[in-house]
Amino acid sequence: MINVSMEVEQYDCPFVHASDSHEVAFSSVHCDTNPDRTEVRMVAEAADRDALENGLSSVRGHGHVADYELFSKVDNVAKFRTVVGPTDAMTVVHAHDGYVTGPFFAEAGTETWHLGFDETERADDALAALERSHEFDVVGRDDTDETELHQLVQNAGAAMTLIEGAKDLSDVERQTLEAAVSDGYYESPRDATLGTLADRFDVSKPAVSKNLRRGEQKMIQRVIEAIEDIE
Repeated sequence: MINVSMEVEQYDCPFVHASDSHEVAFSSVHCDTNPDRTEVRMVAEAADRDALENGLSSVRGHGHVADYELFSKVDNVAKFRTVVGPTDAMTVVHAHDGYVTGPFFAEAGTETWHLGFDETERADDALAALERSHEFDVVGRDDTDETELHQLVQNAGAAMTLIEGAKDLSDVERQTLEAAVSDGYYESPRDATLGTLADRFDVSKPAVSKNLRRGEQKMIQRVIEAIEDIE
């Protein structure tokens, strides 16, 4: 399996068009795509409520949108479902037996895709065909054999455990851990101390120590759970 991650501009896509015209970003939660249409559940997040309303209105009114259903809208975040007709770029992908392997993200007129191909030649031909009529950058490409793919699927639960651990961190805990790592607090010998970290955040040493311990405890617990999932 050949995995290709790319950033593409396709202005016949309603999400790219809306994100280019308004301060709103779209992330897919679930995507069911075929050569005739794509059904996708999306989360839209905007700079403010007005930008959200304008972005959603742009999606609803786009010529490629065949169906639209709003699930929820709170402050500057909305969840909705759409059915979108085939775009030129996705038509090229399907014509070369490509398929969507992960969520996509649209912001500021550019869409991030994760695609899969079963053969190297098909991937190369698809990229060559796209290059003739679209602006895009390949940001990642790797070949995954059957054993690696099996391991990825098996360990998806462990990966989600680590992601959930990161989400459990408060902003202060995350920032403190990031600073401790980047400043060398965990190096031997240490390039940073509780004192330098406290100065960086303008708090006391006991306060920064408490934030570190809380963050470490949350992440270590998740790491142990992930190790158990892998085993």
